Amino acid sequence: MKFLTRFVAAVLAVFLISGFMTVAQAADTITPGDNLVVEGIPPIPASLAQTVDRYTQFRSAGMLSWHPQRREILITTRFGDVPQIHRVAFPLGSRQQTTFFTEPVFRAGFQPTKGDYFVFSKDIGGNEFNQLYRYDLASGDVTLLTDGKSRNSGGVWSNKGDRMIYNSTRRTGKDNDFYSIDPANPKSDRLLAQVEGGGWGGMSWSPDDRQLLMMEFVSVNESYLWTLDTNSGEKKLITPKGGKEKVSYQGGMFSKDGKGLYAVSDRESEFQRLAYIDLATLKHTYLTTQIPWDVEEFDLSEDGKLLAYVSNEDGISVLHLIDTATNQEKPLPKLPIGQVSGITWHRNNQDLGFTLVSARSTADAYSLNVVTNKIDRWTESETGGLNTANFSEPELVRWKSFDDRTISGFLYRPPAKFQGKRPVIINIHGGPEAQFRPSFLGRNNYYLNELGAAILFPNVRGSTGYGKTFLQLDNGFLREDSVKDIGALLDWIATQPDLDKDRILVTGGSYGGYMSLAVATNYSDRIRAAINIVGISNFVSFLERTESYRRDLRRVEYGDERDPKMREFLLRISPLNNAQKIKKPLFVVHGKNDPRVPLNEAEQIVKTVRNNGVPVWYLMAKDEGHGFSKKKNVDFQFYSTIMFIKETLLK
Repeated sequence: MKFLTRFVAAVLAVFLISGFMTVAQAADTITPGDNLVVEGIPPIPASLAQTVDRYTQFRSAGMLSWHPQRREILITTRFGDVPQIHRVAFPLGSRQQTTFFTEPVFRAGFQPTKGDYFVFSKDIGGNEFNQLYRYDLASGDVTLLTDGKSRNSGGVWSNKGDRMIYNSTRRTGKDNDFYSIDPANPKSDRLLAQVEGGGWGGMSWSPDDRQLLMMEFVSVNESYLWTLDTNSGEKKLITPKGGKEKVSYQGGMFSKDGKGLYAVSDRESEFQRLAYIDLATLKHTYLTTQIPWDVEEFDLSEDGKLLAYVSNEDGISVLHLIDTATNQEKPLPKLPIGQVSGITWHRNNQDLGFTLVSARSTADAYSLNVVTNKIDRWTESETGGLNTANFSEPELVRWKSFDDRTISGFLYRPPAKFQGKRPVIINIHGGPEAQFRPSFLGRNNYYLNELGAAILFPNVRGSTGYGKTFLQLDNGFLREDSVKDIGALLDWIATQPDLDKDRILVTGGSYGGYMSLAVATNYSDRIRAAINIVGISNFVSFLERTESYRRDLRRVEYGDERDPKMREFLLRISPLNNAQKIKKPLFVVHGKNDPRVPLNEAEQIVKTVRNNGVPVWYLMAKDEGHGFSKKKNVDFQFYSTIMFIKETLLK
């Protein structure tokens, strides 16, 4: 099963963290690009760009799709300013670029029977209003398939390859309706089924192409499986509503005989298990009960005989293979410790493709032949000439929080050449239903290897990967308990002989940006500075202004600002309304076109903290959204961040 949202997010994270950018240089200083608004940031010496250049040259590649008739793949990688789609004809073959846009392209899939074209999606300026396009391999022609205005997502192929069902908000702007199209004939596009809400998506066609399995996502703790008649648009609920306990389904796929479904669910369990659901009885048969961790993605071979899945075991990805006739595991060779994502079978039922990333290896495309157990590496991305074998490996660390609950994170220590207590960068993930996983830090390795700072990535309460109870510990009125987890982390750092409790900087993106602001308001006397990247500064203004297709989904997590008691609470804990407590320098980074956390969230915190007389650096990109993706912009952000760290943490 392809979990595109998670996979694309993982690949995007690699691009953002590794970065890829160059910037115009004046005689002695770096000149910001025309699309950058720069305030409070001192001139950046050109010598800095030269010094750090190798750390800006990392590339990565993500596995996207197998050609149905050839052993050939589509990947996304970057040669110029942004990632584009490339074809690779054989393992470690040349990467043949096919798309050439000024905007990044992360998603693409071959037509599944002939492979004479592929469909890809792309937005403008990071606004996430993606459009679907057809790329014809013979001519190189690109054809727009959607309306050019609304937000379009997904795209699940029929088994015959004559239709694709995708989601679009074009009817109301907020409801994720289902549309059917033959991409070879754009005029065939039609509304198939109307739904309410922005959490709907398609997953799998039945073997006879008469039904589509789809998901209604309410929150990370609550979702439902439905079937959709692919001709009439009639919907049927498969998993009942109204039970005592909320149940989450994180993916599903029809069995080869069409009599059942494979799905991932936390039903009757603390963790997400792989299950077989009999469609006649709706009985769940669990296949991975022996693993006390989440199953996060899976895919069924074309002949239905083999089921590959990935488990998340304390942040480490483990690849598994099941014989569907016996439900028994088959042995596989061990993969390097890291993250595996985007698993996808070739139609030959032997080759399983995936993306693999580890602390010492940037993301690349691989495949495993399950008959011979041979692993092929399809791409070997450039590392700027740096020997990544010397990069720091993460250490799993744990500490007790205010309520005696154990919280964990991953600590990357600088090389031994740096003596004495080391300054610490605390980097908090977004989501908030996300999880930091041991990964390639890309340009962040500069902070370790050249500046001698340790980097600690905490997984505070509310993070995925540790069970559904842990996942709900920060919901609604419990929001600040996750901030207290960082307070406890500050206490833990003070007990470590090699870490400097007096030199701590906190940073994060999206929800992690809120967390960095919250730490700056609650523990200002215990940190040196904070960096807020596309973060929430006021929960009420955020909920009122985030795009309508995602507003209700966020209310489930953060609370409904329309309820007077919740509104009062959200206003009381919002960093904007506690900005007078921020006493240390602040760096705010945002994209003008951000549909998730609107630009207003950055503008209001910058203005308020400045009015309090606290130094604020501000960087805004007019051609970006929820995080920077264009190399020239990410480079300037990197240079500025190094300057900020040197000024606030290292002096």
